[in-house]
Amino acid sequence: MIDPHAPAPPGTPPPWGALAPLPVRPGTGRFLVLACVFVCAACGLVYELELVALASYLIGDSVTQASVVLSVMVFAMGVGSLAAKRLRWHAAAGFAAVEAALALVGGCSAMALYAVFAWTGGWGGLWAAGPRCLLVAFSLAIGLLIGAEVPLLMELIQRIRRQDAGGAVADLFAADYVGALVGGLAFPFLLLPFLGQLTGTLLTGTVNVVAGGALVLGLFRRDLSRRTRWTLLVANVTVLGLLAAAAVLVGDFERAARHAVYGADVRVALQTDVQEIVLTGGTHGRPLDLFLDGRLRVGGRDERRYHEALVRPAMTGPHARVLILGGGDGMAAREVLRHRGVDRVDIVELDAGLVRLARHDPALSALNGHAYDDPHVHVFTADAFHWLRESPRSGSSGSSGYDVVIADLPDPGITASTKLYSEEFYGLIRRALAPGGRLVVHAGPVQARPHAFWTVAATLRAAGLAATPYRVLGQDAGFPPGPDRSAGESRAPHDWGFILATAGRRAPPLRLPADGPRPRTLTEEGLERDALMTPAAGLPPPSTLVHPRY
Repeated sequence: MIDPHAPAPPGTPPPWGALAPLPVRPGTGRFLVLACVFVCAACGLVYELELVALASYLIGDSVTQASVVLSVMVFAMGVGSLAAKRLRWHAAAGFAAVEAALALVGGCSAMALYAVFAWTGGWGGLWAAGPRCLLVAFSLAIGLLIGAEVPLLMELIQRIRRQDAGGAVADLFAADYVGALVGGLAFPFLLLPFLGQLTGTLLTGTVNVVAGGALVLGLFRRDLSRRTRWTLLVANVTVLGLLAAAAVLVGDFERAARHAVYGADVRVALQTDVQEIVLTGGTHGRPLDLFLDGRLRVGGRDERRYHEALVRPAMTGPHARVLILGGGDGMAAREVLRHRGVDRVDIVELDAGLVRLARHDPALSALNGHAYDDPHVHVFTADAFHWLRESPRSGSSGSSGYDVVIADLPDPGITASTKLYSEEFYGLIRRALAPGGRLVVHAGPVQARPHAFWTVAATLRAAGLAATPYRVLGQDAGFPPGPDRSAGESRAPHDWGFILATAGRRAPPLRLPADGPRPRTLTEEGLERDALMTPAAGLPPPSTLVHPRY
């Protein structure tokens, strides 16, 4: 509850000037100031979350980006609070100027960050760190402006009705924290899914400048000179005009930026509840590429080599029941269904939008062999970790389990995927395997990130699985599939690393099924040549949920 008013002790000299002449009753004026605090706090948290989300998407490694944004912003808020002390004798004009600047900087931050990533990302050299530098600059600027709000609002609320410092701070922070809660919930549940990052941030800036300008020009206009009122009015209208123009052009901007990143051959671009999906090519003889959150997931030039290397060795032996974790594009299912004797294929994919696209897009469904039309295929829309934990097939004594489990998951270094490469996750898979069943894991590139690859091997061993690591060579497509999407030289792998595993102490042999279809890109001799030996220095420590090591 907000304390209506607690007067200062008698005889205490107030640090503030005379009470402001208001056009409304003091109680109403005080409510309006606290309402503005609420709105500004909500907007500030949206800017913060937007920077974290966009930086994670553009640069990668969400833990690092969140840490950078939060730490820099909190530091800057402290500096901004100190700097605002010089403006307290002109609190009304200072607050209006701060809100106009915050609305412009925060509202345009997403577009600016995306533009630098899209148009300067391929320059290399000094520009390779451009997105990271801009992220720090925006975090610093927004934090400075947010930090300046509280001292100025404290001055304004005391200009309405003098109150002891403790009561004023309690009221101000109560409105501030409730507003932060609303902003924090609005971003993932309203702004991001319905408006997207760019439009949502522009709308937030609009709300910010309207709230700040309305409070000062409406409630404290008698505190301002005529020249100051007109200057603030022009500044607020200019900011509103810039934000409105950006909102009108945001669609064209996003298409142009997307073409700058992916090339002019973008055919499908959609934002699902989970990720951004982009399809390029797939028509007029051009190879189809599938990007998930900006990372190349399926490269039409050599996807067959990847999926054959992932699936074929694991199909050596019984394979009536197959579980595919991830693989919503349907390519792994295509390779599984080419083998005789497959009775059931269960696919656990988090993104239902990707599955719909793989079913209905003509080029993508043709590439996956219309796998989703096969009656043997059953799709479960769920997180793989929770599905394994809750499925009756996991550890059920009356269940035969799966003969083959294929973990076709994003790179282990991506923060959202780390739990899917943990000892606990592999323990759940072991419970789901039938006796003698086999697990194959895509473990990232060996050449580019050997530590992550061998950490997967160590984690499998810690979960009680004997592993056979191997790799196959691939093409450098110029797009990084791993955690680091920063600009500069291509970090795309020149190889793919896999690990074939089974429960027990005896590692499974690396060979192709004798009765299976003839692969187009693999040979048994090539697989034997590509088998990997454990490093002489030994394996690194395994990765767990509470101590991820990727």
